[in-house]
Amino acid sequence: MFRRTFWFTTGVAAGVWATNKVNRKLKQLTPESLARTAGNKAIEAGHRIKDRAVGFALDVRHNMAVREAELGDALGINENPELPAPRRYAAIENRNNPKYVEGSAYQTYPYNRNEDH
Repeated sequence: MFRRTFWFTTGVAAGVWATNKVNRKLKQLTPESLARTAGNKAIEAGHRIKDRAVGFALDVRHNMAVREAELGDALGINENPELPAPRRYAAIENRNNPKYVEGSAYQTYPYNRNEDH
């Protein structure tokens, strides 16, 4: 009697377990569920690609700065020698302008955008 009850209960439990397993799998295979799963995987893949691209760009920028510093040291560019002040010359000399000073290397001319219109 107990044997029959044991096997009956075991069979019912196995049937319930199998039914639940099959129903879960059928819900996973519906078109809506497949579309949702594919969308989620595509979003995750996009995030992974973006993270890798950002990491690559940061690595390139860092290595570029390091290489630029190495080249600057090798060529002596980073020593910052004292340079003379840049010379500025007027492109057009206007001798009628009251601000024109004869012989000066740097001429200043007022510029008013409203005069152009």
